[in-house]
Amino acid sequence: MTSIDEKATAAATGASATERFRTDKTHTADTSPERVSLLAREVLEAVHETIRKHQVTYAEYDALKAWLIQVGADGEWPLFLDVFVEHVVEEVANAAREGSKGTIEGPFYAPGAPWLGSEGTLPMRDSEAGTPMTFHGQVRSVAGKPLSGATVDIWHCDDDGFYAQFAPGIPEWNLRGRFETDENGNFTIHTIQPAPYQIPTDGATGAIIRAANWHAWRPAHLHLKVSAPEHLLITTQLYFPGDPHNDDDIATAVKPELMLDPKKTEEGGGIDVEYDFVLDPA
Repeated sequence: MTSIDEKATAAATGASATERFRTDKTHTADTSPERVSLLAREVLEAVHETIRKHQVTYAEYDALKAWLIQVGADGEWPLFLDVFVEHVVEEVANAAREGSKGTIEGPFYAPGAPWLGSEGTLPMRDSEAGTPMTFHGQVRSVAGKPLSGATVDIWHCDDDGFYAQFAPGIPEWNLRGRFETDENGNFTIHTIQPAPYQIPTDGATGAIIRAANWHAWRPAHLHLKVSAPEHLLITTQLYFPGDPHNDDDIATAVKPELMLDPKKTEEGGGIDVEYDFVLDPA
């Protein structure tokens, strides 16, 4: 834990997230010049209005420039944007869905996780700390039809709050996997309960958090991408009741519909959670 904690800096995490974004988000938005002009102009006008409204000084302006430069130098744009902006993009993009609620993807997704069938255990270290957890449910359509062969792509942090591929010393696919639902649309995943964590704070994002006297905590959560042929993919997170930061998540990603209801298992000291996913037609 000490060696990981020492090396899991904001710059290293930011560099990993930036490289992952460049590798995986290869598509370019088919956006017209008129749309680009509209959005860019209105964002700039909002900045201008803030400057006029609050009589921003040159000292404050220079501090902003220095901070923006440092965000880029630290490679923290994926972290900053996913924490502070993505939740509104997700809200707009999924407003018309009738099925399960989505929320932000965040900066720590990695495609290509191993396939583990309709029931399996996420890859983990022999000494993996944390409360054992069985997570199961069904994937179905908005019409109520079970969807066999649906993909449940899951990833989450470990008991120390670190993600594989974004912190050193953790096996590549630790606590990451893909499941395929059975003929009844069911899946069962064996893993550990993730921990709450603070986003990296030793870089530029942490600097603005400290300057504004905000906290940096995310509540414990599971990340998921659920998809099926001829249906819309849903990207979401699931949360655990009782977490002190469910109500003030730094990423503003918690929704009441995404709260789990864990049950203690009779033996083994673990928990059992059930959650179904309803997919909209494509």
